[in-house]
Amino acid sequence: MTGRRLLYLNTHRLSAYAWQGGRLTVEGVFENDSDGWSRFAAYLQNQRRSHFSLLANVAEEGHVLETIPFLHGRDRQTLITRKIGQHFLGTPLAAATSLGYEKTQRKNEKLLLSGLTNPAHFEPWLQRMEKAEVALAGVYSIAQLGGALLGKLRLGAGRSLLLTLQDHSIRESYLVGGQVHFSRMAPLTDSSQAGLASAFAAEAGKLHQYLIGQRLVSRDEELPVFIVAHPQSIPAIERACPDRGPLSFTLVDSHVAAAKLKLHSLPDDNRCDRLFLQLLASQPPAQQFAGETHRHHYHLSQVRHGLIAAGLIALVGSFLFAARETFVAQSHYQEAASLSASQADLERRYQAIAATFPELGIDHDTLRRLTSRYGDLVRQQRQPTAAYLQVSRVLDQMPAVVLDGLDWKNGPILPSTAAPADDRESIVIRGRIRLDRATARQTLAVFEQFVDALRNTPESRVDVLQRPFDIESGTPLRGGDTLDEAAQQRPFAIELVRSKRP
Repeated sequence: MTGRRLLYLNTHRLSAYAWQGGRLTVEGVFENDSDGWSRFAAYLQNQRRSHFSLLANVAEEGHVLETIPFLHGRDRQTLITRKIGQHFLGTPLAAATSLGYEKTQRKNEKLLLSGLTNPAHFEPWLQRMEKAEVALAGVYSIAQLGGALLGKLRLGAGRSLLLTLQDHSIRESYLVGGQVHFSRMAPLTDSSQAGLASAFAAEAGKLHQYLIGQRLVSRDEELPVFIVAHPQSIPAIERACPDRGPLSFTLVDSHVAAAKLKLHSLPDDNRCDRLFLQLLASQPPAQQFAGETHRHHYHLSQVRHGLIAAGLIALVGSFLFAARETFVAQSHYQEAASLSASQADLERRYQAIAATFPELGIDHDTLRRLTSRYGDLVRQQRQPTAAYLQVSRVLDQMPAVVLDGLDWKNGPILPSTAAPADDRESIVIRGRIRLDRATARQTLAVFEQFVDALRNTPESRVDVLQRPFDIESGTPLRGGDTLDEAAQQRPFAIELVRSKRP
């Protein structure tokens, strides 16, 4: 499992802490010499799976305000790199923090450029971390965390001064809106409570005068001063730091601050190292000083952990899918077992009922064939209703046609028009043409009109079996036939064959 470890570097030594759940445990203190570097390299060999964050408290730290045009992407990064090179030449430990955009037509961006100007002090430690291939999350400074500390304590939203004690020196930071604009270290010669209180009062006045001289604050502007100290030292500091002029002092109990930061290991003295280490572990700044070369193994660690997380997610997903499929298979198995039991019960009931049936004298196969044949015959049954309706509609339109009889059959009637019995039905229409004083040609015209009317539907076919006049004989039809011959009613016969499937 990956651990979290914090490194605290000052001007003389580096301290290593293990951080877990708001509790800091010292794992080693290494002096800034060859022996300390060797011991630190050996320590790293045992912690190669951990992620490290380095917090520095050194005097060589600079902050510069810059304004750049409104840019995006690669152009903006190139310009920021050039600005950092102009102000902090020779150090790779630099960072840029955006302070927003000016509310003008050009929308220039305001930047806070910060740099650790003595990279030689960091290089021995960073080299050994790179050689050990440990993951360095970033390099940070105490000044960067001042705004986060006041934010957690809900103090100093505007311009303010923050004074804290680290490594027998006072860290003095000027903050605007939670961002440090100036920070320096002042040595502490007298570490007694009275000496510390006097040093806080003196340094607050000196820093105020410096800011006025740099025109960072006005002479009459009210400026709150926040001092973090151990609860035993607060009474002495209160007596030494009364409100005077534009400076108003607010004392912060380090134990109260530790409780708000959820730090379980409370500070033993006035030093605030543990408070800033807790802030770094729980709320690291967005910007840090280390370059991409120093953070190479950290990025590899992130990729490795991402792949492991993706694999675990896939593994859990496969387990869930397998569990679901197992549940579905079990449900199907139970359903199949239930259906098998139901089938067996129905089979027993059928056998019990079948035992009461009388003996038929035939075997089961013959009975199955008979029932199948019966079903086929039932499906072939057909009523002449549709054919009769078709004939009746035509007869309603032609009153000269007198019907003598209809012969209907499910299948063709005459062998000459044979067709599959299961595909067609046929009806033979017998009748006469009755016209008063009509010639033979007029009678045949009515007959042909009747035949055409029966052929009007696509599923019908009409075959003429007998015409009113025998036009096939050698005697031609003439227009001068006698009226008596024409007045006779001429019988005819027609076969109408209809398809079952339109």
